[in-house]
Amino acid sequence: MPDRDEDGALRLAVDWSRCEGHGLCAEIAPDLIHLDGNGFPAFLDTAVPTRLEPVVAQAVAMCPALALRMAAPRR
Repeated sequence: MPDRDEDGALRLAVDWSRCEGHGLCAEIAPDLIHLDGNGFPAFLDTAVPTRLEPVVAQAVAMCPALALRMAAPRR
């Protein structure tokens, strides 16, 4: 599990050099991830709600390009 900030929050992050626009992440976590007009993931740079962390962890684990990750929010 990634490091959390002092509030315990996590956020989603994408390595755009790896992302190939498979769209699997949006299918697994549709409450947080949507696809843009080109089929790439789009989401707000906000904390992942605790109740959705297991779903997001599954999306991260199943990303075929290993482009999706959870990280501590930016300051």
